[in-house]
Amino acid sequence: MDLAQVEAFLVLGEEFHFGRTAERLHVSQPRISRLIAALESEIGGALFERTSRRAELTPLGTQLRDELAPVHQQLLAAFVRARTAARSPAGQLSIGFTATTAGPSLDRLVEAFEPAEPGCTLILKEVALIDSYTPLRSGEIDVLICWLVLDEPGLTTGPRIAEYPRVLAVADEHPLAGEPTVSVEVLADYPVPNWDFQGLANRVLRAMVPTQTPSGRPIRLHPTPVRTVTEVASLIARGQVVLPTVQMQRFGTDRIVLIPIRDLPPVPLGLVWCTAHENARIRALAHAARKLTLPNDSR
Repeated sequence: MDLAQVEAFLVLGEEFHFGRTAERLHVSQPRISRLIAALESEIGGALFERTSRRAELTPLGTQLRDELAPVHQQLLAAFVRARTAARSPAGQLSIGFTATTAGPSLDRLVEAFEPAEPGCTLILKEVALIDSYTPLRSGEIDVLICWLVLDEPGLTTGPRIAEYPRVLAVADEHPLAGEPTVSVEVLADYPVPNWDFQGLANRVLRAMVPTQTPSGRPIRLHPTPVRTVTEVASLIARGQVVLPTVQMQRFGTDRIVLIPIRDLPPVPLGLVWCTAHENARIRALAHAARKLTLPNDSR
């Protein structure tokens, strides 16, 4: 039984006339006859007693109509609710961010979106830096604010909300601390943090912190694995590692200085969501993001 058979049966059960049923459903009368005949064949019994003028329900047809009509109404209502949820931005939208992506750019997006979509309630949720994509794929969050450095199957890369220059974080007493700028090639001279990440998070980090310099010199990892920004900050402040990062990064200590890297392109910050989960709320947020003007301090 398919939906066309159900609709033909229920409308014919109201009209008791094949011609009027065909007119209501905007199909030909032979089409209605075929649908009813196929349904009767599947059930194994007559649903209508046909005359030259009318089609009366049989007892079997009456039983089926009485049981099927409420189910059909529930099906239509469920469809309407699903369509409304897909097309209306009203409802709740959860935005995930990490310790490295929170800041003024996210605040600007929220401040632009909320007045534009008063029917949508934003929920901001910090997710673990070590595995920020799992909450996205599981539906725990709807959109992730992250660095747009990878293209992944099943994920949609949305618009940028900022773009940050690359800098090198070093201890304030590090030999490079007094330099006005540095080249990416200096990464081969000092160890970088050994992030203990796997999967997609690890690939994002590798895009941010390459394994070799443009000239092919290998970049060494510090022997101690780290999993948080605080652990990395401790190693940087003690002069044990240097970290290529972005201008927005803050470590909460004056023992770390940031030196511009003159030969690395800036990194865009933006929206990512699961392609299969896209809905009107996500599209509305992406629209608000596209309308933002990138701030001068993020370029």
